[in-house]
Amino acid sequence: MEKLEVKGLNHSFGFTKILKDIDFTLQKGEVLSIVGPSGGGKTTLLHLCANLLDVEEGKVTNTFRSSAFAFQDARLLPWKNVIDNISLGLLAYGCKKNVATQQSKEIAIRFGLEEDDFDKFPKDLSGGMRQRVSFARALVVKPSLLFLDEPFSALDIGLKKELQSILINMIDKKEISILFITHDLMEAIRLSDKILLLKADPGHVVKKFSYDMPQKDRDDKYVYAQSAKILQDEEIIDTFELELK
Repeated sequence: MEKLEVKGLNHSFGFTKILKDIDFTLQKGEVLSIVGPSGGGKTTLLHLCANLLDVEEGKVTNTFRSSAFAFQDARLLPWKNVIDNISLGLLAYGCKKNVATQQSKEIAIRFGLEEDDFDKFPKDLSGGMRQRVSFARALVVKPSLLFLDEPFSALDIGLKKELQSILINMIDKKEISILFITHDLMEAIRLSDKILLLKADPGHVVKKFSYDMPQKDRDDKYVYAQSAKILQDEEIIDTFELELK
């Protein structure tokens, strides 16, 4: 069974401890989010899980057959056009150029891009279009595990819902597992099976939340109700330093 398992994970930058005693398991088909305030070590944790940073102390075991990463900023190569950016992963996996191009065009259309956009370079794209390309690039390789680093934070509400709907459809079909970080509790509730609350100085897990309702059935009413409920949780109030009256 594919899974991502984190045990006894600690991490420091110099003499500053960033993460302490992190333990969790992401099973195949699950969506697990890590929430917490800025500066709490969320991105560092995600990078350690994605093998973008070396593990110093503890253990990260990833048995998923493949993975991909979508960042908060699109990180497109400025000298490559839309289709060439999307096809990077396919070519790295040894896919033939013509096949990679065709698959990249198909997923570009799926993510709301038009044929007129295919030859455009990143400088010619809006921020939303660049993020569409970033998602398409990550998902065209059909990863078993997707790492998401606050990819919706700079998007307008319409585009955010559009991209989330694509992910929810994939989640419903059991096509993907996701580990993502966010400071947006509503976003976490909409997408996650499990939520880990990370408190800072150093980052450590103080509480876990679970949601059984399938993501495709979570309408705005459900998300708002669950958000109101979680905002009353003492650990949430303390971690985010909320002052509710």
